[in-house]
Amino acid sequence: MRLAKDFQDTVRARAKEEKVFREALIVEAANALFQGDVLTGKSLIKDYLNATDAFSSVAAELGKDEKSIRRMLGPRGNPTLTNYMNIIKTCLGFEQMKLTVSGCR
Repeated sequence: MRLAKDFQDTVRARAKEEKVFREALIVEAANALFQGDVLTGKSLIKDYLNATDAFSSVAAELGKDEKSIRRMLGPRGNPTLTNYMNIIKTCLGFEQMKLTVSGCR
């Protein structure tokens, strides 16, 4: 179990220091969704939110309960596409970036 804790600490530390790393977590979460890998997408967004302590900010921005956001992104969570995309959009806003989709098949 210690390995998982070390990994979480590493992700959190890197996300706090590197804007590019935070942005990459969001982009990869969106890419995973577009490729049909919802579990990975949810996990990456959850990593971003945990690393940046942004769960409460996202919940407030979306007018939802923080626990609801946490449940949606949990392994058994089932967010609607609208909720999932609103979470990603909010995270993009925090990073002041836009996501451009190209080459979808």
